[in-house]
Amino acid sequence: MALKNGDKGKKSFIQKLFSTMERTGRKMTKGLFDSSGAKSNLDIGNLFFCGEGPPMSNGQGVEPVRVFVATWNVGGKSPHSGLNLDDFLHVHDQADIYVLGFQEIVPLNAGNVLVVEDNEPAAKWLQLINQSLNKSPAVYVFNSPTHPYDNRSVGLRGLKTTATTGGSLFFPKYSLKAFSQTFRTESGKRLKTCSCTTELERKYGKDCCFQCPKSSIRDDESSSEEDDEPNSFSTASSTKNMKYSLIACKQMVGIFVTIWMKKELVQHVSHLRISCISRGIMGCLGNKGCISVRMTFHQTSFCFICSHLASGEKEGDELRRNLDVIETLKNTQFPKICRTPASGVPEKILDHERVIWFGDLNYRIALSYSETRKLLEENAWDALLDKDQLKIEREAGRVFKGWQEGKIYFAPTYKYRNNSDTYAGDATKSKTKRRTPAWCDRILWHGHGIRQLSYIRGESQFSDHRPVCATFLVDVNVAHSRAEML
Repeated sequence: MALKNGDKGKKSFIQKLFSTMERTGRKMTKGLFDSSGAKSNLDIGNLFFCGEGPPMSNGQGVEPVRVFVATWNVGGKSPHSGLNLDDFLHVHDQADIYVLGFQEIVPLNAGNVLVVEDNEPAAKWLQLINQSLNKSPAVYVFNSPTHPYDNRSVGLRGLKTTATTGGSLFFPKYSLKAFSQTFRTESGKRLKTCSCTTELERKYGKDCCFQCPKSSIRDDESSSEEDDEPNSFSTASSTKNMKYSLIACKQMVGIFVTIWMKKELVQHVSHLRISCISRGIMGCLGNKGCISVRMTFHQTSFCFICSHLASGEKEGDELRRNLDVIETLKNTQFPKICRTPASGVPEKILDHERVIWFGDLNYRIALSYSETRKLLEENAWDALLDKDQLKIEREAGRVFKGWQEGKIYFAPTYKYRNNSDTYAGDATKSKTKRRTPAWCDRILWHGHGIRQLSYIRGESQFSDHRPVCATFLVDVNVAHSRAEML
């Protein structure tokens, strides 16, 4: 019997619904396995909406995006051209968003902390990341016939020399911004300052943030329009061949954050802002502290925080780390970028819907060196984790209350001998200089709609820390047009 027009429409809608669910399921199930091929401990039943109910009404739905987050303290070493980041970035997984945080990309000496930070290593890390994500060859930093930052080789203005860097050249801050343009697609170069809804635009008219003149936006170094400097670099290949676009990068002395995204997704990013908090010497210098990046992706607010907290393994040092976290949450304030009060753009870290904190948090194991080594030899992870300071402080409600961290199944990531898989303390006779192995490098998250698919460490011997990586499946609220819904 022939179907009526209404029945045909229902059948078409149902077929499209199941087809969409099948595609989403394949994408989500792909994340059930970590890089080694082992099955994640994630319950497949929790993958779908995670108890948050059906898709949103009013033309909105929930779609998952795959977010890769990594943190790595590189011990003040500048990368070399032969350093391959494919394993570190798990490029075979092809995440939608890569959020990468580094600590100590430069030595934390007086020159970098008090005078001017050396931006050259940051540029090198950008090139290496681009090589892995976009399979593009290094052009400027490693292969320039003259010094990579020589005015004659790249035509960049304002370069200087300094005795604190041994007479080598370095970038002023604005020059690093210009250099970063090389890795941005056209969409990345024109990120929206704001993307208020049509309803707000109609309601507020001239007062809507779309109508705000540039002078009405608070001056902030992290503005999505920060790269006003002309790009002095010419790209070796068209950005059309790039799969991933750089959308944010920021350095504060040794801390460096860079975020990359599939280029077709960049158009959905807005309200990008960056805030830096210094917590180092005297509580105000940038040798310790954090960089926070906030953005709106589709209709969901994200905040990523990369930090390097207070060091030390004496009793009571964990309280200084707690204070660093508390002060960061209290003092981080993203600038208002819309005059429209109803825009709803969060200004504080915990006001965002999806928050991920990562970095060298420096929490140690509350045991002696000999006790720790004995448990390590027995692979007694649970016994060691029971003495982990971050676990103790969280459970006591003194720090990161309401945050989550995945189960740790890997060995402590600090401190190793250079170019070795041996902990440094094994070869140190002095008890005052011997560092007890610890899980210094961590990734935590806050908010609903975040499922961790993997939490592992890398095995690069580049520094005295091992990198730590996590992959998340994150729900994003997406507005669908009426045509897409039918």
